[in-house]
Amino acid sequence: MIRFSLHCDHAHEFEGWFRSNDDFETQRKRGFVSCPECSSQRIEKALMAPAVSTSRKQEKMALALGDEQRKMMAALKEMSAKVRENAENVGDKFAEEARKIHFGETEARGIYGAATIEEAQGLAEDGIEFMPLPVFPDDRN
Repeated sequence: MIRFSLHCDHAHEFEGWFRSNDDFETQRKRGFVSCPECSSQRIEKALMAPAVSTSRKQEKMALALGDEQRKMMAALKEMSAKVRENAENVGDKFAEEARKIHFGETEARGIYGAATIEEAQGLAEDGIEFMPLPVFPDDRN
């Protein structure tokens, strides 16, 4: 994951995490990146110094969380776990199942799974509400 310093056309500054520069550009062009303060979708990357990490430096960075960040991370992990416990994992059929539920073709229920950027864009264009579910390093072990 790459952290970008971003700013909108109203000079609001914020950060975003992306798999790659191409991932950022694709999401930005499709309207998935917006300013958390004003919702502007005119987003650009700010100049920033490159950060080169060794595994030892990464350990220090991971331990550098303050108490408030640890509490927020724990709350996000708890929310993510509750969603997974109380919803059905539909895997890569997420977009298909979300549409069926939205249009009343199948029973309404909580679901989670995977969707491509194109599928997510299509869901948003159809007015179907959804949100990304965070994946933490512990979830991949």
